[in-house]
Amino acid sequence: MSGVFVLLVGGLLGLFGYAYATTTIPGANPSTQAQSNTYYWSDGSVMTTQGVTNRQNVDLAQVPKRVQWDFLAAENATFYSDPGVDTQGMLRAVYHMATGGEVQSGSTVTQQFVKNTYLSQDQSVTRKLREIMISLKIGGQMSKQQILQGYLNTCYYGRDAYGIEAAARAYYHVHAYQLTGSQGAFIAATVNEPSLLMHADTDPQAKAQARARWKYVLDRMAKIHKITDAQEQHYLAAGFPTPKPYAPSAGMSGQTGYLVQAAQKYVEAHVPLSDRQLGRGGYQIYTTFDKKKVNALAASVAAMEKKHLDPKRRSADKDVQVGAASVDPSTGAVVALYGGAGWNKGHWTDNADATGVPVGSTFKPIDLAAALDHGAVLSPGQSPAPITPESKFNGDDGITIKNRQGQELPDSSDTTGLLHQRNDVSTKWGYITFRKAMEQSVNTPYVQLGEYVGYGNVEGEALKAGLLRTSLQYDTPGFYIGTSTPSAIRMADAYATFDDGGVQHEPYSVTKVVADGRQLPGFDEPKGATAMPASTADTVTDVLRDVVKNGTGTNAQALGRPAAGKTGTTDDYKSAWFIGYTPQLTTAVSMFKEDPKNAGLQSMQGVGGYAKVFGADMPTEVWTGYMTAALQGQPVQQFPPAPQLGQSTDEYGAPSPTPSTTAPSSTPTATATAPATPTPTTAPCGGPGKQCASPSPTDTGGAAGTGGGLLGGTTGGSTSPSPATSSPAPVGTRGGP
Repeated sequence: MSGVFVLLVGGLLGLFGYAYATTTIPGANPSTQAQSNTYYWSDGSVMTTQGVTNRQNVDLAQVPKRVQWDFLAAENATFYSDPGVDTQGMLRAVYHMATGGEVQSGSTVTQQFVKNTYLSQDQSVTRKLREIMISLKIGGQMSKQQILQGYLNTCYYGRDAYGIEAAARAYYHVHAYQLTGSQGAFIAATVNEPSLLMHADTDPQAKAQARARWKYVLDRMAKIHKITDAQEQHYLAAGFPTPKPYAPSAGMSGQTGYLVQAAQKYVEAHVPLSDRQLGRGGYQIYTTFDKKKVNALAASVAAMEKKHLDPKRRSADKDVQVGAASVDPSTGAVVALYGGAGWNKGHWTDNADATGVPVGSTFKPIDLAAALDHGAVLSPGQSPAPITPESKFNGDDGITIKNRQGQELPDSSDTTGLLHQRNDVSTKWGYITFRKAMEQSVNTPYVQLGEYVGYGNVEGEALKAGLLRTSLQYDTPGFYIGTSTPSAIRMADAYATFDDGGVQHEPYSVTKVVADGRQLPGFDEPKGATAMPASTADTVTDVLRDVVKNGTGTNAQALGRPAAGKTGTTDDYKSAWFIGYTPQLTTAVSMFKEDPKNAGLQSMQGVGGYAKVFGADMPTEVWTGYMTAALQGQPVQQFPPAPQLGQSTDEYGAPSPTPSTTAPSSTPTATATAPATPTPTTAPCGGPGKQCASPSPTDTGGAAGTGGGLLGGTTGGSTSPSPATSSPAPVGTRGGP
């Protein structure tokens, strides 16, 4: 009998030796390596997770020692000294399998790691034998720390959480490194019954079982001397660490899809990561987006649409879209976006970060800034003359526009052969100050000013303020009154330059990216750069405050605090803007109409019941509603006083002498003597290569759905035509509110 036993044992040992020798460690199951990307709001709370598997692997060093021992005390106290398997359990499992009994589950942390990472979850004899063999063999290739790290990252904890990092977020809204020993004791308990214990915050049965298991883990911690009896009593006295309410990921609905899209663009622009690499998951992306402000912006758009738009009753209201962006002027942080109806509604293009919508008269502050910085050549051969907001230019409708050479610009479509610039209304303004022209959004003075300042100087001012060259219209008179198509983000950023005293901050949406527990370089807050003198920026702000006080932006007075801003409307009412700011916040709102199936802007006449749709109306209403909510509870701050600028110069032909009205300076206005009237000419506009355009009231045809205003300064596609491939751009951008 003893001989039979010896033969049986010898045979089993032989089989075991053969199995061990022939066992190889397979590659990890792809599903166990799959991770999601997690996006965080500016306050550190989770915005959403993107990916099939909610997992972000962390280094063992990211898990507190006491939490590590919570798991080991509950599952495998001899982990650091055993060979990877429970010897008694292994013999018991072999016996049960040999006698046809139930297949036993793995008991050690190593075995569970092997099962999770390399094998399937089925309960077959073959799978169990492989689990034991791999568990014994893997110790030669991996350290205990690596095995424990893998175990913690591959376990399922309930609440759609794979891995300790996701579990910490799901149950306590913290990172793994922030878990307490008491919280870790509960999370360790979830591994056994995740489907039940995930409801420990609301289900009495689950909570009772969770509390009992939690006490068991703490008791085991004390017995193996990883906490003292006093520490155990402290935890027990503090009470069961009830999990936070379960809040499944918001997914990509609403504004979340646009926020994630903007953050992804920024990440890819600042580190060498492709879409494919990001798609593999494992990145924790911390954004600048303020949850309350994002919700407030979406709510303000929704309130405006509910009040004014009824596409079922009024066909003109169909396909109306809004894009908006809000920027912290002191840093360039993009705190809120409104990209459209939402990915869940089939609207994929981020209207806040797309080019294609002409900005109209909201471009005029850049003209004024360029004139303040560079002056204007009012007569051929003369040096640039100083310009201030009190300088007077002809504001009448239909005037001819001259270039720096004194030549009147040609227009083959006009019966006179000359370009006649139009205003939105035929008011006889006469010679009007640039301050008044900005208030009432009069075109003609600003088109003429742009020509005298020079395209290069105005373009340079726009670039320094934060606009991208790819979104700027090429050299035509219409450039000065907004034929360019920057994104709402970039326009908000340009106005933020005025808001911050001439310091331009690159707009940014990501503050930190973490992968495998390590922070990636390249996401420091961008440093500001001086784009223009503070006197220039503060003067523009002073003029834009008058737009709100006395001009087309008076609807923004509903904000109830100091504000500066500018309305913009384009020909045939194809786009309407309001961009405004307080000392704390700068926000741009655009409105346009485009059939998603047919690219190209459509007229918004009749939208909302308005015969004419101006930036002063619905866009300003969105701006005011949002800014009121966004600034609630913040102190009212004042803008800096307008600087004293000294003398200004009027356009030749202005009434002379001109009394000084430069505020607050008392320096007399310089009055120039009018030269002889130049002979009309048909020479090219502004010199070689310059193109002129028809003054007819038509607008640019850029498609609003073209992405190109990428955060962080990288360039994308643009609908701005190039001189080599496009016909001249129209000049007739409206100057209306």
